[in-house]
Amino acid sequence: MKNLMAGNWKMHKTIAEGVAFVNELKAQLQDRPERGVLLCVPSTMLHAVATAAKGSAIMVGSEDMYFEEKGAFTGEISPSMVKDTGATATLVGHSERRVIFGETDLVVNKKIKAALTHGLLPVLCIGESLEEREAGKLEAVLSTQIKGGLEGISAADASKIVIAYEPVWAIGTGKTASPQDADDAHAMARKLVANLYGQELADKMMILYGGSVKADNVDELMAMKNINGALVGGAALEVESFTRISNFTCSGKCSCSK
Repeated sequence: MKNLMAGNWKMHKTIAEGVAFVNELKAQLQDRPERGVLLCVPSTMLHAVATAAKGSAIMVGSEDMYFEEKGAFTGEISPSMVKDTGATATLVGHSERRVIFGETDLVVNKKIKAALTHGLLPVLCIGESLEEREAGKLEAVLSTQIKGGLEGISAADASKIVIAYEPVWAIGTGKTASPQDADDAHAMARKLVANLYGQELADKMMILYGGSVKADNVDELMAMKNINGALVGGAALEVESFTRISNFTCSGKCSCSK
């Protein structure tokens, strides 16, 4: 798998709607082994959606999980519970978790380690606010989030992690970083990973772009050198748009052609 097209449903859909979505998506996805497709769904439907996706090219993940195995953590879901549903991945550190629920880099780091321990694919979300970007703090923010999120993680385990760069100001706003701006931020993130683990690992790490990715801009974004896929929000709620995004037209420059 050379790139990953991921959808994050957030707090949307019932179990029946989720299963129907997967069944329709399975029929429309192109057979492209070099492209991975991941749906991160609410915990209420993890088992049903994972069951519907079984045997297909669609991976299923949770939108979040707690780092403890069990205990008095009302409302949380543990990594073993996620895995028990049939899911194989999880988002970690999404900006909504950081901003609304106050998650710190330390908490994100613990979640990544817990996901790795249980054989789940962690998708580490990073990104700056509009104020931080305008203040010239992009690199500082990405450095803090990458170093904090990957603290104490070996190179072997780091190679099993996907990073998703999402400028917070572009999530659900209709605003999108220009393809060049997005690629520059991805290159910056890749350089930060290289500083920690070396260039070879950094070159192989999948770094996704998220932030108002849609059917009409995915081809241009995916043509950029450092973008290895997308983390899609609103456009992942409709089968037609997410199918078009997952079946994006390869320019011959994107990661799936290399």
